[in-house]
Amino acid sequence: MNNFVGFMRSPAGRTLRIVLGLFLIWWGFWGDAGVIVGMIGFVPLAAGTVNFCLFAPLFGRTIWGEAKTA
Repeated sequence: MNNFVGFMRSPAGRTLRIVLGLFLIWWGFWGDAGVIVGMIGFVPLAAGTVNFCLFAPLFGRTIWGEAKTA
């Protein structure tokens, strides 16, 4: 599970959160899932946009994603 948190804190995980959030928003508001799913989609979208991981504190890591290296 620690590898999952490491992945979610990486740039690829950040991209995945943004894509997942956009998909849930689309599916909720324009698909068959309903408004609740669309509203839930804003959570991973915001997490990816601001670069924080909600699962990280559960595994002893900081909530913020990895810093960009030069």
